[in-house]
Amino acid sequence: MKRSEQLEQLRDMDMEALREQADSLKESLFRLKFRKSLGVGEVVADIRREKRTLARVYTLMRAQELKAEAASEKSE
Repeated sequence: MKRSEQLEQLRDMDMEALREQADSLKESLFRLKFRKSLGVGEVVADIRREKRTLARVYTLMRAQELKAEAASEKSE
């Protein structure tokens, strides 16, 4: 999947779906690091990709938090 397509899918998710995605990515990253420690195959590129995707998810989660915070301040 291209990065732009992936980013669009992530942007369309709500906060709960982003949390689930982050949990899934953390578990996947753990498994990849474990495979790397065992010396099973080349997983360095996969680790890098998962870390970047996780960072994107965290960034989108924070952006949604700030947006909700700004909306609540305006309503007061």
